[in-house]
Amino acid sequence: MNFIPLTVIKGGETVTQGAATIEEVTTQSTSSVGFGFVGLALYVLLIFALFYFIGIRPQKKREQQMKVLQSSIQIGDWVLLDSGIYGRVTDIADEIFMIEFGTNKTVLIPVVKQRIISKGEPNRSKTVNNA
Repeated sequence: MNFIPLTVIKGGETVTQGAATIEEVTTQSTSSVGFGFVGLALYVLLIFALFYFIGIRPQKKREQQMKVLQSSIQIGDWVLLDSGIYGRVTDIADEIFMIEFGTNKTVLIPVVKQRIISKGEPNRSKTVNNA
């Protein structure tokens, strides 16, 4: 049998604490490697679950809410675009809304359905008067 000396270095001083066989050393190292793989797999699974519940799931929920909002828009509704501009819907075609901007009734701009982020009139009560 081959013996491996177990040596510990303390404060620059080498201390021999005994000997172990090669079989004892290999069984100790393989048992810890097996647990390490299971631990690593659980760690990766935990990280994936964390990403799913923090990032992916809320994003899908927001997308579903936006689809419901965009499908509920009717002619005459005020909408807010992702650019920050309010307008009133005057016509609806499949994926395009014709939106009237400003007080001039002739300014109609086609807007893709996905660019609408909310529905409702602008709050005009907080206008600034430079008098």
